[in-house]
Amino acid sequence: MIYELRIYRALPGRMPALLKRFETKTIQIWERMGIRPVGFWTTLIGPSHLELTYMLAWESLEERQRQWEKFQADPEWLQAWAESEKDGVIVGNVASSFLSPTKFSALK
Repeated sequence: MIYELRIYRALPGRMPALLKRFETKTIQIWERMGIRPVGFWTTLIGPSHLELTYMLAWESLEERQRQWEKFQADPEWLQAWAESEKDGVIVGNVASSFLSPTKFSALK
């Protein structure tokens, strides 16, 4: 198992729209597609309160590539994305890291 850590930096004033998109659209699409979120966090104390951090679990990088391409081309996702950004762009920056658990990690 590998884990993908993604950090989205919302544009000022757009965090509510980002959270709403995940809560009402993105997670349901991922469930249908078999994409496995581990957790979601907003920054309480840190460099920026505009960050949404989340983690996804993948069997392999190949699974990630295949599933992410399907997700990005999914008509329901494309519609949800367009609707959520009708008042302007939501995310200014995305950072992604792929993590491999250590032998002593609680997550394997």
